[in-house]
Amino acid sequence: MSVHQKKWNGVMLVMPALIFTVVCFLLPVLALLLDAFRVDAPAAHWGLGRFVDFFAEPLNRQVFLRTLRIAALVTLVSALLSYPAAQAIVRVAPRYRGMVLGMMILPLMVSPIARTYAWIVLFGRNGAINSILLSLGLTDEPQRLLFSEMAVFVGLLQLLLPLMLMSLVSSMENLSRDITLAASTLGANAWQVFTRVTLPLTQEGLIVGGTLVFTGCVTAYVTPALLGGPKVLMLETLLYQKVSVESDFGTANVIAVILVLMTLAVNAGLKRISSSRSTV
Repeated sequence: MSVHQKKWNGVMLVMPALIFTVVCFLLPVLALLLDAFRVDAPAAHWGLGRFVDFFAEPLNRQVFLRTLRIAALVTLVSALLSYPAAQAIVRVAPRYRGMVLGMMILPLMVSPIARTYAWIVLFGRNGAINSILLSLGLTDEPQRLLFSEMAVFVGLLQLLLPLMLMSLVSSMENLSRDITLAASTLGANAWQVFTRVTLPLTQEGLIVGGTLVFTGCVTAYVTPALLGGPKVLMLETLLYQKVSVESDFGTANVIAVILVLMTLAVNAGLKRISSSRSTV
């Protein structure tokens, strides 16, 4: 059998999966995204009219900025918490590392709805957090912790932190400890070892983890809906309202495009920062 025939047979083997992916996934998504750029009045044409109308409303701008702010903050804090945790995990003895990794993955096996309802119990007016604040005398009456940006931030951080942690652990497992020891021997302090050795060599894990966490934040619905409620709208909850309550599919398509562009922009930004650091 010739090389050309082997290549053709390989193409024919993957063709059913390719056709299925294009028909059932790519074409519907492409149609959804293109519809956001269609303007019907005064005559049907393509343009950015729907995006201009969307950002012209103060509420939509507020929701967009809130979503961007919370997602960026969750991504940043998850990275700050995950780096020392990942360094500690990779230093665990190999016979115990499997158990530690299992405990790290365990939260992902619990339904996000169950985890979110647990935060509702803790943040409620009669919840554990308010009870502790009252018993310590830090407040005279229960505080409104639920249906706030703080509640949404904490819920998303707890929900998505394992994704960042797993990405960094995977990167640090491939980082030889001799490199960091050599840097310390040459006079670098702990901060210099991290910024000049550990961070550049694990930046791929940071890019993957940052993209996963940010994408999870801007696309999560259950956690913002339950912990934020109608008072703390985010783009994903606004999209649900536009479809289910107002039947405004045009604005919903605009929001979907904005979410996709936000994710692509963050991924491109992280890669740009990574490439600039590697060339220094």
